[in-house]
Amino acid sequence: MAEPAPAGPPAPDDRPRPTAGRWDQGWRGELGRLLEVVALVGLVVTQPLLDVLGRSPDFFLFHRADPAQILLLVALVAVVPTVAVALLGALSRLAGRTARALTHTGLVGLLLAALAVQVGRHVTPLRGVPLLLVAVLAGAVGAAAHRRWRAPGRVLRLAAAGPVAFVALFLLASPTSTVVLPRGDGGATGTAQGGAVHPPVVMLILDELPLVSLLGADGRIDAARYPHFAELAGASTWYRNATGVSGWTPNALPAMLTGRYPARPAAPHYSQYPDNIFTAFGGLYDVRAEESITRLCPPSRCEQPVTPEQGLGVLVRESGKLLGQVAGPSETRADPEDSYREQTRAEAGLDAAEPVPADPKFRWDSLDDNQPARFTSFLAGLKPTPRPTLHFLHLLMPHSPWAYLPSGARYDAPEDLPNDGAGWVELARQRHLAQLGYTDRLIGETLRTLRASGLYDQALVVVTADHGVSFHPGAQGRGMDAIKAAAGEVAWVPMFVKEPRQQTGRVDDRNWEHVDLLPTVADEAGIRLPWRVDGRSARQAPRTDGTKHFYDRPGEPVTFPGGVPAPPPLPPPHPLVGTQVQGGPAGGSARVADLAAFTAMDPDTGTLPALVWGDVPDRIPDGTLLAVAVNGRIGAVVPVVPADPGGRRFAALLTDDRLFHAGTNRLDVFQVATDGTLRRLALS
Repeated sequence: MAEPAPAGPPAPDDRPRPTAGRWDQGWRGELGRLLEVVALVGLVVTQPLLDVLGRSPDFFLFHRADPAQILLLVALVAVVPTVAVALLGALSRLAGRTARALTHTGLVGLLLAALAVQVGRHVTPLRGVPLLLVAVLAGAVGAAAHRRWRAPGRVLRLAAAGPVAFVALFLLASPTSTVVLPRGDGGATGTAQGGAVHPPVVMLILDELPLVSLLGADGRIDAARYPHFAELAGASTWYRNATGVSGWTPNALPAMLTGRYPARPAAPHYSQYPDNIFTAFGGLYDVRAEESITRLCPPSRCEQPVTPEQGLGVLVRESGKLLGQVAGPSETRADPEDSYREQTRAEAGLDAAEPVPADPKFRWDSLDDNQPARFTSFLAGLKPTPRPTLHFLHLLMPHSPWAYLPSGARYDAPEDLPNDGAGWVELARQRHLAQLGYTDRLIGETLRTLRASGLYDQALVVVTADHGVSFHPGAQGRGMDAIKAAAGEVAWVPMFVKEPRQQTGRVDDRNWEHVDLLPTVADEAGIRLPWRVDGRSARQAPRTDGTKHFYDRPGEPVTFPGGVPAPPPLPPPHPLVGTQVQGGPAGGSARVADLAAFTAMDPDTGTLPALVWGDVPDRIPDGTLLAVAVNGRIGAVVPVVPADPGGRRFAALLTDDRLFHAGTNRLDVFQVATDGTLRRLALS
């Protein structure tokens, strides 16, 4: 028998080593999971946020964001959520491969559920908890399919290119791209008309103010509620049949200041509207412009010294709120305009433009601090100058968010109060009218300042608004539904022009459209515009056609007949309002927010707990009237409204600040029986 051959070195093995194969497979697996997370977070976070912000350059203009801040915000939106989710999944690997796989499947399911919420809001009538349940079910089914089959994962990995495309569209193709990469620095300068005199020009553009909100039942300015608007009308030409051309400021204001109808979607920026009032007046006039959500005045003409809260922090905070609106299961109007709150004078650290008026309504030491900072700066500049000056202010008053009483006192309100639906429309209109009362006070301060400085008689003074707003039930707002249901509230706006040395008022019911504003002001200022306008100067013969043109979308006008609208009837005050109440039997309970605010009122803050809101138990039927009293006097009577995502709620605005005093105030809420009997609710 032959002996076995001696053992030699083993033959080379070309097969991959098991450890290397596992590492390679694990690396590929992690890359695939990362790509899936990138795709889903891009669809859930990056795309919806950049879509809304890309269509809202006014958001960045209002917060005075520079290109570097916008680019950094985009980077944060595109990267941080993805990194956070991916890191969570990667950490689960420490617990083993099985835990890693289950964690990734769970994350895929959650992200698919979040995506299903957004899709469901667009394609189904479901809202709230039902939509959330359907979305969770869709997420679970999607996660199971992802775990069972390879095809869903492959599709997601291909979709990982999406965030890059979303960022590119935002930076290069959206209306906001102009703000990130501005081009140009203004257009043509106007020339003097032969022998013309150039008076000072004072322009105050208000926002979201329907003409009908100012009118009494007789069709005139309600002088009892708005004495300073009535004073202005009594010494100027009131173009009573004046309409804005769009319900959205980024379209409406450029039309007013260029004399041209909105033709295309564009940022309200000087690079997109190079020919405007600031460039036309810039050669002959000094320009002091305080813009809010536009930047039509180029840097070569003017800078804007007073700004709202700005910086990356506020951009991130407001974008986070916006994501909550976009991604939530409840119906919301995802609109960056919700962040447009003017800083007060005190917040901006500005000195007073004039002493506090000697008005008995202004009993609180710091009420004058509550006026918006941009308005204070505007007042401070209203002085005669050697060279003619254009003083321009776009003031976000009485635009929401509504936060002022007619006296000027501020109040706080929850962000989730609806503006539409039973009971809520009435509250929204009441809050709007209260803030309009405060706006009337600002008009009075403007007129006083002009007279005190000696500028009033010699100046051309223009006061108007860019658009109105509808409080029509079921069509609240400024979109096409509101235009169809209540064009008189959305399109018609106050329009006052006081010519130099004008002493008496008159009414002109010509068909004024807001493209007429620039040619009229230019004519009055003796300036010849170097470009063609769609508008017609009021010095020319009126239009023979009474048709109104309105643009919900640029380039797509809708038309409707003209004619001064009649004001909607306001409900008469409940007979209990203003009456003293002495006790009453106990009758149940209610929960009220921020009860502590009534225990330590400080007049120096200029803030009152004037909006009382809370919820009631189910045993109190919908429609039940509740009387809200402070210190024994009833300030409002409101209904319990049907349940919404916030519960079975009520809210009452106490517009009379005389109900309050310094120190401890007593709040009572009574249930009003059909026979008028009051039953006190225990508050918690």
